[in-house]
Order: sequence, then structure tokens, then C-alpha cells
Amino acid sequence: MTTFDTLAERYIDLWNETDPAARRRGVDEFWSDNARYVDPMVDAQGREAIDQTIAAVQEQFPGFAFRLAGPVDAHHNQGRFTWELGPAGDEAPIVGFGFDVAVTDADGRFQTVLGFLDKVPTA
Repeated sequence: MTTFDTLAERYIDLWNETDPAARRRGVDEFWSDNARYVDPMVDAQGREAIDQTIAAVQEQFPGFAFRLAGPVDAHHNQGRFTWELGPAGDEAPIVGFGFDVAVTDADGRFQTVLGFLDKVPTA
């Protein structure tokens, strides 16, 4: 397993973490001080904004979970991976999916994540 495989798994776990304190610890651990997450719906700059974005997505899709949907492709300090969003504990029907491109800093923490949404449920 590569470093980016592990980072992608931890990233997905963080999007599924519903305990606010644990989620914030994860954001602080895995994201750089001046991190940025961007997708078509949000441009979250900084750890606080990223934490709030994750919480908002969880609120919009209660009972849903993110899962990696394929292998991680990485080189240098960047990687890309596909994910799916569907009911937790169930096979994920084609409910939501997309891919993210992540760039890490010199310490191996997320610096920038660019999200692309292929299909997302309206709630």
C-alpha cells in the first residue's frame, strides 16, 4: 500500500467521521495549516472551513457514507481517487460519485484537494 493509498483511506474516513471533536482532530492532523478544499459547490479555505464543509455534507446526507470506488493513482506529491456516496452499510447504488485530486505539503498533509462531482443526490 502506498502512502497515498493510506492518505485516501484516511481522507474518506474523515468525511465519514460524525463525532465533531474527532473529526476536527483529524482535520488538524491530516490537513496543512493553510489547506484548501474546492469542489463545484464550495471553496473552503483553512481547517475550520474544511471541518464545517464536512459537517454540512453529513447534515445534507444523513445515514450516507463515502467509500473509495477504485484504486488510488499517485505520483510525486499528488494523487487522485474516485469515491462513491450511498447509504451506510449497504451496497452503494449509483447515488453519488466523483473523484478528488489531492496535493500534499512537504510534511505529507493535504494542502489542496480539488473535488469533481459526477453525480450527487439532491438529498
